[in-house]
Amino acid sequence: MDHQSPLPTRLLAVALLIALPLGALSLDKLNMCMNGKHQKTEPGPEGELYKQCVPWRENACCTANTSAEAHEDNSYLYNFNWNHCGVMSPKCKSHFVQDTCFYECSPHLGPWIQLADSSWRKERIIDVPLCLEDCESWYNDCKYDFTCKDNWHKGWDWSSGTNHCPTGAECRLWSDVFPDAKSMCENIWTNSYKYTTLSKDSGRCMQMWFTGSNPNKKVAEYYLNQSPKTAATATSLTLMLTIVLSVFLH
Repeated sequence: MDHQSPLPTRLLAVALLIALPLGALSLDKLNMCMNGKHQKTEPGPEGELYKQCVPWRENACCTANTSAEAHEDNSYLYNFNWNHCGVMSPKCKSHFVQDTCFYECSPHLGPWIQLADSSWRKERIIDVPLCLEDCESWYNDCKYDFTCKDNWHKGWDWSSGTNHCPTGAECRLWSDVFPDAKSMCENIWTNSYKYTTLSKDSGRCMQMWFTGSNPNKKVAEYYLNQSPKTAATATSLTLMLTIVLSVFLH
């Protein structure tokens, strides 16, 4: 009786073992929650998300409680006081609520997640490319409000348990603190966001405001594929697979 060689089976197994890490890496980066302060460990459906956070309900990194707190002044999320220079206008505040929903709920920020040098979170986002419309409308709806700082991540007086303007920092018109939309979007959260001239229909920028299915997964996939680290990993695995195949076939 003829016996078939187990070579093809072994070859297929080795090929799969080499290819799987790259596939797992891509899937993880496209559907993951950052290791922040309030995000879940894994994304998933959240049918009870609140108001402006509702667009993420099909797949979210935030809980219903987090989404509700995102809409509150001085919420337990970060004890942050939006009204540090008088009452923030409703139009301006709506963008900060949306910003919080985006930050807490988004499962597609993987390409921009980095380790954070902070006591209250282990990871953060850097240079997330915001769509032009979102950044410009955020700035335009806030430009008649007031603030005392151009970087809201640090430098506050927290002695009362919530943030207040530090000594010597005067409240100024928003447009005096931030001369344009680019300076606001990039500086206010220490380069968490990157200003772009890309429109929402480009498929190359992340949308804070959207309805229907989340459009940001395809954007994240595009940038993940453009990443030098991803390309280097793919090249290394391809080379490894080529070497293994040549050894088995010869």
